[in-house]
Amino acid sequence: MEKAATTSAQATALACLDGIQPLLSAWTRTIFDFGETAWREYQSAAWYVERLKREGFSVEEGSGGMPTAFCAHWTNGPGPTVGMYAEYDAVPGNCQDAATVKRPRPGLSEHAGGHTDPHSGLGISSLGGLLATKAAMQRHGISGTLRFTGEPAEKVRGSKPIHAAKGYYDDLAGMISFHPFYMLPLCNTARWDTHCGAAYAMIYRFICDEPEHWARAGGDGAPIPQAHSAVRAPGANDALMTMYMASKALRDSMLPHQGGWSISEAILTAGQATADNLPAGLAEIQYMIRVPTLAMAEQVTAVLDRNAQAAASMSGCRTERHWVSKSRPGLANHAMATIAYEALCTVGPPRWDEAAKAVAREIQVNAGGAATDEPFLAEMEQLIAPQEAEAMLRRDLPPSQLNSTSDDYTDMSWHTPTARFYVARPALRSGNGHVYPSWVMNALGGIPATIDPMVVCASRTIALAALRLLEDKTARDAAMDEFVARTGGGVGGANWIAPLCDYEPPIGFRWPEYVTTARGRDWWIPSLQSSSNQSPQAAPSGEPHDRS
Repeated sequence: MEKAATTSAQATALACLDGIQPLLSAWTRTIFDFGETAWREYQSAAWYVERLKREGFSVEEGSGGMPTAFCAHWTNGPGPTVGMYAEYDAVPGNCQDAATVKRPRPGLSEHAGGHTDPHSGLGISSLGGLLATKAAMQRHGISGTLRFTGEPAEKVRGSKPIHAAKGYYDDLAGMISFHPFYMLPLCNTARWDTHCGAAYAMIYRFICDEPEHWARAGGDGAPIPQAHSAVRAPGANDALMTMYMASKALRDSMLPHQGGWSISEAILTAGQATADNLPAGLAEIQYMIRVPTLAMAEQVTAVLDRNAQAAASMSGCRTERHWVSKSRPGLANHAMATIAYEALCTVGPPRWDEAAKAVAREIQVNAGGAATDEPFLAEMEQLIAPQEAEAMLRRDLPPSQLNSTSDDYTDMSWHTPTARFYVARPALRSGNGHVYPSWVMNALGGIPATIDPMVVCASRTIALAALRLLEDKTARDAAMDEFVARTGGGVGGANWIAPLCDYEPPIGFRWPEYVTTARGRDWWIPSLQSSSNQSPQAAPSGEPHDRS
């Protein structure tokens, strides 16, 4: 696709981004260093809210009943409303410094949160595109409104099903969804037909609140209560482990062996760390189901429900199921994909200079590989047309599978025409059978020299796509006409899938988070440094080179 000529407003937006590029770099590092995880992104959300207010946006804090969500608006008079958004949640157990060696961020352990995708760059890319669009609208008198939502807990597909159900994506001319690339061929391209699938996430809570009933059959022969006879009751930990093992054993039988799907689990609470002779009173396990269709999600949920009930019954407990996410599969929109990809073609793919390659070579060596002249994947600096990427993606999928992989932008796609595009993030080539550990990608996502090219490219693409929607009524109408056709009449149409969210935001659970105590601020699993009040030892001479 040939590079399209930019309008005067788009040229203004690009110039604006050139001017604020140092700020975007600094902001990306700020969010990266926060490293806050799902439902606990307090600093990150507060940073965005303050920044947006400074830029003249009106901001609703805690939107949708989620303390770390927000919804910001800026208007330049009557006209279409364009949507963009930020994500900023990190992942527990991935605390990596922005450095060329494996190490956690200062003062923390490796168990703390860290950005993997990285959502730090995702959010700031969108913010840059938003600010550039606003600047162009002001200078050129373009009427319309910009809506920018803060989306916590994407890693558990948390906020967007809730925002969708509460109307935050209604009345938009279009939504622009950007994500750093995470798989080939979806690199420097836009999704075409095969969008992300459905997902359910839930927490099963086991409660042992009447352990005395377990030994009731003992009658008068049971020891006196003061002897802690309740220790003979299995308790909530046993129920959780029974659930865990039963679900592992039955995993292959939950669904037919076709179509890509996955299920993962995380234990949130277990045992209460008591050394007394008492059964555990509470245990919680979360399951995440990623599937192409809602019917598959319902089937797996039914199996898990049965397992939970059986485990509770066997262990003298009761069980509760609490929803974390019920998220719909994605809806394609070729007109929006074309708008996004044409903007990306105008911008061109990101480029990594020799300074970035030097950083990458250091990481290659420090991660056990060999430095190479071209350390990055070749695809990072290449565009691929959406239709071509679609054809490559479909080669590995059965014809009956309409959706693949997982992300909750899909809930937006049922309320407004949605473009989903990907820009390359830094990734090393693998050679001679060497596989790089996960800390490598995490570090590359925080070092300015390696992550800034993605942020610059994505923010430019977002701004050009947003201005196209605002300025080009023909393109805007084509996207909406396609949305109406695919849904069988638009929102509420014959083929429309309504929001599935029938639960309150699951913010009250024991989600991993940072805590502040007399020992200072730390992860909820304390670092050795904080617990022993010692500073990290300096690396001895001869250790791998570190460039922060």
